[in-house]
Amino acid sequence: MAGPRRSTSRYRLLRECDERGIAFVPFSPLGWPRGQHNEILTNSVVTTVARHHGATAGQVVLAWLLALAPNVLLIPGTSSRNHLRENLGAGALSLEPDEIVRLTQQFQ
Repeated sequence: MAGPRRSTSRYRLLRECDERGIAFVPFSPLGWPRGQHNEILTNSVVTTVARHHGATAGQVVLAWLLALAPNVLLIPGTSSRNHLRENLGAGALSLEPDEIVRLTQQFQ
């Protein structure tokens, strides 16, 4: 799973891994490559949720991926200590249930 791209089969894979107790590690969870136009980080639902929480779009995406299933393990790349701090901040972000639903609908 390369970030939260649209694909129902990826959600089936995620659920299958969860049912079997297998960790799910998405490749490039924030999209690829960072620094260029990124349809994930500029998505209107992502940016709206980010503004609501006073968070970055990247933090919202990472928090959403963590909320999808307990077996999701994220290893986002980082190019600086600031990005590392930003990524770690996603763990403290609690998305509301309706936000998780809206984000999931965007990337299904």
